[in-house]
Amino acid sequence: MAPSAPIASTTITASWKPCRKPVTVANRRGCDPIQPTLMMNMSITDNLKIAGQYCLPKHALSRLVGKLAAAEAGNLTTRVIEAFIKQYQVDMSEALHESPAHYKSFNEFFTRELKPGIRPLVEDAMTLALPVDGTVSQLGPIQQGRIIQAKGHDYSARELLGGYEDLVAPFKDGDFATIYLAPKDYHRIHMPLDGVLESMVFVPGDLFSVNPLTAENVPNLFARNERVVATFRTPHGPMALVLVGATIVASIETIWAGNIAPTKEKRVVRWDYSGDEAITLQKGAEMGLFKLGSTVVCLFGPGMLAGFEPHLANGVTTRMGQPFAKLAAQA
Repeated sequence: MAPSAPIASTTITASWKPCRKPVTVANRRGCDPIQPTLMMNMSITDNLKIAGQYCLPKHALSRLVGKLAAAEAGNLTTRVIEAFIKQYQVDMSEALHESPAHYKSFNEFFTRELKPGIRPLVEDAMTLALPVDGTVSQLGPIQQGRIIQAKGHDYSARELLGGYEDLVAPFKDGDFATIYLAPKDYHRIHMPLDGVLESMVFVPGDLFSVNPLTAENVPNLFARNERVVATFRTPHGPMALVLVGATIVASIETIWAGNIAPTKEKRVVRWDYSGDEAITLQKGAEMGLFKLGSTVVCLFGPGMLAGFEPHLANGVTTRMGQPFAKLAAQA
């Protein structure tokens, strides 16, 4: 099966502007054009999990789950939430509203707020705060424009940011961190440091699962999945937060634009913010959320960081607001 044609791109400011390098998305009729490879070091079950994702109607499934998650079904909704809490061992003692019966829909439960003070924000001005609850997938330097996805896999930073050269250039030789949000986690995303929003890009794409098994076995996972890119100007250099969609992720929202949905034409869409439209967010402020979880990729400009916190490594649990990285001393 031949790949589909490159998708078009749109910029929303005073006028429309095409993306310099359109991003190709998979043909959604039948299997993905990149076929799965049997991994001899994996169990038959894991191989089937990976292979099945290539043929699964992921977008249709995600739309269906999104509608069900938004439904307000009274006692049925409460029972579903209770089953989810039990299955994934969700710690409801941290939630602002602990009772499952409080939530009118599954989405309302999944995007639940936490009790005030439950995630204290690191106060040191030279220390970034972790943006999410989750698990470190990978972190390190961006080398030759490539970002590590998993052992044996990397992907293009330019593709991740929608193909825009002006967006990726500030992150050449910078640093990245990828954090996976499991179903049990708190799913709101917060600012690691003060920043002014400069642009937002919606990149349509696939909806593979983003769990560790998939990250280790699906090439270019984060640069092929549907995602929202937000770039910021900070007092210490450029920063980007990339919110990556996944199977059954009903939607991605930002606090300035609400729900970000794909266009019928499956286009890359870019919004530029400046002047009266400039949006400033403080360290620790909420910037967005996932409905049904996914992954956040953080990018930082070259020389911006002195280093990530020493305890952070692949597989380490993160809590929003805790120390993330040290800023480099300003010359």
